[in-house]
Amino acid sequence: MHLLLASQSPRRRQLLGALGLPVSYIDIDVDETLQKDTPVHLIAETLAARKSQGYTAPLQEGQVVVTADTIVVHNDEVMGKPHSREEAFGMLQRLMGDVHQVYTGVALRTRRETHLFTECTDVYFRPLGDVQINYYLDNYQYMDKAGAYGIQDWIGMVAVERLDGCYYNVVGLPVARLAAELEQLA
Repeated sequence: MHLLLASQSPRRRQLLGALGLPVSYIDIDVDETLQKDTPVHLIAETLAARKSQGYTAPLQEGQVVVTADTIVVHNDEVMGKPHSREEAFGMLQRLMGDVHQVYTGVALRTRRETHLFTECTDVYFRPLGDVQINYYLDNYQYMDKAGAYGIQDWIGMVAVERLDGCYYNVVGLPVARLAAELEQLA
């Protein structure tokens, strides 16, 4: 099996590479605009499927296109990647002292089929104050992360009280589930 990962995320590249399978990286460009009535629990999976279809080269036997999308949802509000520091600050303020969901949708496409799945993890944050939020924004990369945070960063160490679900899903790729799904394709 040879995986073709369509992702610029260094975290996804690292996680997929850790599976020990041959991986190549491909570029795709798709419109990520969704219809307003897309159910929240299907948004990430719908985007992963669209990304998968964005790779139009013929697939060889044994090749699997892997695409993924991750969103953060707090009180039915979808939090994508922030567009500014102010937006990131507001996102983090809303997440503090509460629980939110991280959904990662994954598409696995072979010559014969496309297989989709979504993994959801509940993340519980303890309250952090404005000084701590500003420290995070001053010292860590947040603009390329849904919900304006990376659980593997400082904020994950000091703010996350507990998880219900897969840690790696919050990082951006539910690796255990992905490995099980790939075994089914083999």
